[in-house]
Amino acid sequence: MLLALSVTLMAQGQRHHLRHVPFTTETPMVHDPVMAYEDSTYYIFATGMGIQQMTSQDRKMWTVKPEPLMSVIPKWTRDSVPGFTRHVWAPDIIQWHGRWWLAYSCSTFGRNGSAIGLLSTRSLASGLWEDEGCIVTSREKRDNWNAIDPNFIIDDNDQPWLVWGSFWDGIQLVHLDTTMHVAKGAKPRTIARRYNLNSEGAKAALPINPNPPKNPTSDFAGPNAIEAPFILKHDGWYYLFVSWDYCCQGAKSNYRVAVGRSRSVEGPYLDSKGFDMRYGGGNLFLEGDKKEYEAAGHCAAYHMDGQDIFICHGYSVAQEGASVLIQRPIHWTVDGWPELKK
Repeated sequence: MLLALSVTLMAQGQRHHLRHVPFTTETPMVHDPVMAYEDSTYYIFATGMGIQQMTSQDRKMWTVKPEPLMSVIPKWTRDSVPGFTRHVWAPDIIQWHGRWWLAYSCSTFGRNGSAIGLLSTRSLASGLWEDEGCIVTSREKRDNWNAIDPNFIIDDNDQPWLVWGSFWDGIQLVHLDTTMHVAKGAKPRTIARRYNLNSEGAKAALPINPNPPKNPTSDFAGPNAIEAPFILKHDGWYYLFVSWDYCCQGAKSNYRVAVGRSRSVEGPYLDSKGFDMRYGGGNLFLEGDKKEYEAAGHCAAYHMDGQDIFICHGYSVAQEGASVLIQRPIHWTVDGWPELKK
């Protein structure tokens, strides 16, 4: 089925008229942004009704489109995720083998009955997306992980993988096939956690904590406050970025970004002290400065158009906790760790 852009969003048999027109801004409000580049145009896709989208020629001025990327929400999403309607979370996008592949999250806040869906297109400019169905689902009381916050990564053998996860048992990784669905026989496994909850972690960043802090946002998700993975390849390493702590509380958010690295896409991912991210490891990479941003997280990182680019959303102090786009150049230290330039 082709999902064509339209100023009228058809979802669940109801007609939702969009009252806005495109507008241009230097500081777009955005949540969970990812970026793509095609024919001298930058695209951002983000959490929103049917997925928010915007474009730019220079990454300075952004034209925010009033219409969603998904003009029709596939029926299977509502069948798979009770309570989900059309507020689509945390997309990711990659170009591979002549197509653009876009994964997106269907869920309800604080629960892990979730699904990651898949769209594809030949051209971003066309606005025509094909529904490729579901990549992976999680079920409450069946899975100890949450199928949201996807990120594609292609390894050095041109094999695709999907990394995802939010709370529960942390960040998951699985091998995909050439259709960008889970490869036959492949099983997800945990590659990063916020806390050390497992005595198997021989070299853990944190001591075993059987009573970590209570989750202030969900009675179901548990205290393992890690989510939003993104893997970037650079100079023979795979760098795993994750977000620690809590988003989505405006000026009260304390989101921050951590990073580790591995020579293999499968891990283990270690920080600069050699601590395993499965047991609480990770270098703190970005946090709110309390002057410009209260907190920042859910990032993406790219080698794009000859540049190394880091993006995320930050909770703006000046705008009383509104979530806005952050962009920074990446600098690499002599020992191969990423740092941000102003």
